[in-house]
Amino acid sequence: MLEPHESATPAVLRTATVAAAAIALFHLIANPHYGFFRDELYFIICGFHPQFGYVDQPPLVPLLAAGSQLFGHSLWLLRAVPAILGGLAAGVAVLLAAELGGKRFAQIMTALTVALTPVLLSFAGKVGTDELNPLLWTLAAYAILRVLDGHDARWSLVAGAALGAAFEAKYSVIFFGAALLGGLLLTPERRIFTSRWFWAGALLAVAIALPNALWQALHGLPMLELLEAGQHGKNVIVGPPAYLVQEVLITGIFIAPVWMIGVVRLALVPRSRFLAWTFAFLIAEMIVLHGKHYYPAAVYQIPLAAGSVALEVWTARLRWARPVVAFGVALGGAIFVPFALPVLPEHAFLGYEARVESALGITRANLATEHNQGEPALPPDWADMHGWPELAATVERIVAGLPPEERARAVIFTSNYGEASALEFFGHDLPPVASGHNQFWLWGVQNRSGDVVIDVNGDCGRSQKLFAHAAVAAVSNPAYAMTYEQNVPIMVCRGIRVPLARLWPSLKHYE
Repeated sequence: MLEPHESATPAVLRTATVAAAAIALFHLIANPHYGFFRDELYFIICGFHPQFGYVDQPPLVPLLAAGSQLFGHSLWLLRAVPAILGGLAAGVAVLLAAELGGKRFAQIMTALTVALTPVLLSFAGKVGTDELNPLLWTLAAYAILRVLDGHDARWSLVAGAALGAAFEAKYSVIFFGAALLGGLLLTPERRIFTSRWFWAGALLAVAIALPNALWQALHGLPMLELLEAGQHGKNVIVGPPAYLVQEVLITGIFIAPVWMIGVVRLALVPRSRFLAWTFAFLIAEMIVLHGKHYYPAAVYQIPLAAGSVALEVWTARLRWARPVVAFGVALGGAIFVPFALPVLPEHAFLGYEARVESALGITRANLATEHNQGEPALPPDWADMHGWPELAATVERIVAGLPPEERARAVIFTSNYGEASALEFFGHDLPPVASGHNQFWLWGVQNRSGDVVIDVNGDCGRSQKLFAHAAVAAVSNPAYAMTYEQNVPIMVCRGIRVPLARLWPSLKHYE
């Protein structure tokens, strides 16, 4: 078995580099299809309004998203960001496998399983707050393991920097960090707490996270308000058995056995047992707090690396079995690639989905995370990549038809941040765009009275008789979009009876 101090040899580094480059290249080719995702548009617009935080997310992902669009609209450049991060994450997972004792086969298996795990594919396939977590969580675990293995104690600073940066990407790192501490406390590896470098790393994590934490505190902790709203009607809540089944499904039924084996191996090997506890605590936290199934998913790189090491050990005397195992895992993982990456044309995907559902009995309902999404033709992630340019073009035509004096004082109001972001991103010469949804509510109405409102996916407050005149100017009905983004009425409302600024507090909608 590879000794811990040999885990960063030139050969291992070459394997990690090749794996990272190959996976990043694969995503660079596979990712930029269909169109901009709803949340991607939102991140871009938020990033163009740089702040230390936002209602529903930290600032790092929006800044990266906006940075990719500084020279014009580019879906390829936007998705190059998660592609590269996904490749780097796989590279660090290879290093972790080596630190756990894995040789060449274990390192290759780690790269292969990480590359084909559906939820990790999805994280690297489009911009989202999870895109950094696989890299940063795995890096933190790797750095702590190196310290415990007797390497330079200053690796604790790497762990602290990784966890602090992860906080600036998504708040779920709080639960990973708590689980990691719990795992250390329950094992002899708690000896790391006596190191001054460990506490220096902890302080570094706090320092990096502090600006966003202060922003949230100064704005009344809107993220907690949003999460609470999600728990009361929006999110699909399942019991522990169903949650565990979902974890198997999102990691792929043919790849999940590898991480299951990995958890057992982590638990059986004393030096890595704290990572088994970390995994167990994190999943337990998500079950108790009713987290969505993908919230803890970045942790799977760790047991996948350990499971790959176990497979290498088991096949030490059966070398012929290794290519068979690798081929089986690759083939089983490849089946689910079109569900995680937009690699098939829409009509081809629908036929493929029907065949896979018929063969395996896995349906969209098994993995639904939110209620009231309707039944779009495509899965929600794919559906939400459709219809946004068409919506913006429709609103542009309505605005162009307004008299100049009305156009000068008009404001566009949308029902959600996806519509608002699409109009901001794709629209040309449009009035200010406002919405009561999440960050857009904080940005307000931009000094517009609301006397002329273009209401997207609303009814001009008809039940409250808010306007003197209201009429439907057009209907947006793009193909393949989410059901609630089809047959969208776009109304022109005139003669508001209550100034929009006075109404604004009641229009707040955090979820």
